[in-house]
This record gives sequence, C-alpha cells and structure tokens, in this order.
Amino acid sequence: MVIKKQKKEKNIANAKAPASAPPSPKATDGRGKASVDKSEGKEKFKEKFYEAIGRRKTATARVRIWPNSKNKEITINDKNFSEYFKEKGMQETAVQPFEKSSSALSKMSAKVYGGGLRAQSQAIRHGLSRALVLLNPELKSILKTLGFLTRDSRMKERKKPGLKGARRAPQWSKR
Repeated sequence: MVIKKQKKEKNIANAKAPASAPPSPKATDGRGKASVDKSEGKEKFKEKFYEAIGRRKTATARVRIWPNSKNKEITINDKNFSEYFKEKGMQETAVQPFEKSSSALSKMSAKVYGGGLRAQSQAIRHGLSRALVLLNPELKSILKTLGFLTRDSRMKERKKPGLKGARRAPQWSKR
C-alpha cells in the first residue's frame, strides 16, 4: 500500500513539471555522462566501400572492399593476409573471386569468426564474391557458375539422445 502511494506521488510530481523547460546546457546520454558529438572534427568525406557477409559451416566473414583505394592491401581480423593464413592453399581460396572474375585486386578487409581456418577462408571467398557482385552486377553470372555465390550449408549433425553420436548406436551386447 505504501509503495503504491509513493509511485503515485512520483507520477504526480513528474506531471507537474513544466512542459517547456529549457534543455540543460550539458546533454546527457541517459546514464548521467555527458554525450559528445563525435561527428565534429571529422572529415565529411569517407571512402566508399562495399560490404557483404559470407558463411561456411559455422564460420562467418564480414568482407569490405574499397575499389578506388590506392593501397592494395588485404587484412583479416586486423592482421596481414599472409600472416593470418599461413597455408598457400587457403590464401588462394580466399582471393579466388578476384582471380576468376579478372577484377583488379583492391583493398579488402575481413572480420572472421567461428569455424576453422579452412572454413574461414571459404567464408571470405563467399563474402568477397557477394561484395564484387554489389560492385559490378555483370560478374554475377561468372561467379555463380564457379559456385562462389552459393552458401555451403553443410553443418555437423547434432547428437541424438540414446546414441553415442549423431548416428552411432551403442555397441550391441548379446549378454
């Protein structure tokens, strides 16, 4: 009973506040901290990039390409490309869309998580193919015939109750 009265008193106090109260000189973000306008002091012009998501098994890659960039570097999870993928085969897999579509290699950045390194390289290939199609829709037919635009949805099958694995049954015993 006491709690309800206190809530009603608070609501009445809030309702009595003037509707046209001047804003406080310091705007807050709701937690009592002063909010700062981050757009001030930054350049208005930013380089245009194309972004796409690629997936393979449980690996997900967010790929960005900058077509008009001067430096032609490739970074994955803020690491150099050859530093992240040490195996040559995985490096080739990741950049296959550039080679097969005969597109000029441009600046590329990818954030990858989940899965193993091989699945991550294939997820990057999928995301890069999608980003290239956004950049140039004419490449869609080439990349689709190569299978780079198709998401490989094969996943590990779940374990079922009463079984040792997904399908493996317990060993049968005669006695």
